[in-house]
Amino acid sequence: MKLAVINCGSSSIKYEVFSVPDLVILASGLIEKIGSDDSCLRQRKRKDNGSFEELIHTKPLSSHEEGFEFMAQVNREDRIIKDESELFGIGHRVVHGGELFSEPALIDDQVIADIRSLTPLAPLHNPSNLLGIELARTRFPGVPQVAVFDTAFHQTLPPHTFHYAIPNEWYTGHHVRRYGFHGTSHLYVSREAARYLGKSPETINLITLHLGNGASAAAVQGGVSVDTSMGMTPLEGLVMGTRSGDVDPALPFFIMREMGMTAEQVEKSLNLLSGLKGICGMNDMREIEGQAKNGDENANLALEIFCYRIKKYIGSYCAVLGRLDAVVFTGGIGENSVLVRSMVCSGLDQMGISLDEDKNGAVTETIAEIQTDGAAVKVLVIQTDEEREIARQTILSIEKTRP
Repeated sequence: MKLAVINCGSSSIKYEVFSVPDLVILASGLIEKIGSDDSCLRQRKRKDNGSFEELIHTKPLSSHEEGFEFMAQVNREDRIIKDESELFGIGHRVVHGGELFSEPALIDDQVIADIRSLTPLAPLHNPSNLLGIELARTRFPGVPQVAVFDTAFHQTLPPHTFHYAIPNEWYTGHHVRRYGFHGTSHLYVSREAARYLGKSPETINLITLHLGNGASAAAVQGGVSVDTSMGMTPLEGLVMGTRSGDVDPALPFFIMREMGMTAEQVEKSLNLLSGLKGICGMNDMREIEGQAKNGDENANLALEIFCYRIKKYIGSYCAVLGRLDAVVFTGGIGENSVLVRSMVCSGLDQMGISLDEDKNGAVTETIAEIQTDGAAVKVLVIQTDEEREIARQTILSIEKTRP
């Protein structure tokens, strides 16, 4: 049997196909630029020897419907998924589950209605996620399908953590609170950290750092999230590629008055034109590190602000957790930037966090330890795999419904 994981975006469809139950990846693909004449599908298919071959299929796709049918056609022709009888299930990434979903949900009409009702909390993401669900249900009507929510892992936040100090009717009437995101990644690496350390998740305390173009930190106590840096939206928290992270709440009102910008323009600026890009004009950390090395002052400033903000969150989460077993770096930057890991951990010796620079510069495994010998706190680099975690949760959710 096989299982597909689908992540439907506003102009893209990303998917992976796994074998069941061993979760060996059989293929992965990405349809980009839906709605344009130069849309294409890039697919990697596992060969008999375990290596992958990549093929690019180009075709104008005017809609997600056309994209989904093209994806199904290519998968049939490549003999990856010949028909729905091969499918154990389909897992869907859904960004926002609000307070309605604290775990994956087997999709039915009510679940779809509930996800749609949460659109005001994630207007840029949930509608696209729903479109993928509806297309998959139409194309594979007999296949069980599961929604896995980015926010679900953080539904364990206690009230004193998720509430904002705002008028209570904003929460009771409009669900204004902290939700957190990247939950699938934080869950995956926290479980992998526990497995690597030979302990059960319920016995260890972790700070997990998902660092990429989007970035977030989480305090994980006994296997559950007790705090996280993102809030009601992904804009709160760490400095990101194009998002500002934490700012003075009065800043938008000041800019609207002084620059005559509308609320929509300010929202766009904080989400798409701020963060690393706003500071130095670049949001690719590899490029920023290169320019900083060449003496670019703004690139160096962006790097310092990015790492300083992470360090502040580590300090605050140490206070929250009381005892810390490990700090986990993951995500594109967390897994690959030697410099960022070094800058983030520098000066934290008093917290038991001490980096071995030789180990830090030699990370090649999917899980690596990079702390100094004898350090009180482990520092781990773990490759995240959100699609595999979605696949795992999809299997568990479907199996629960079977006798």
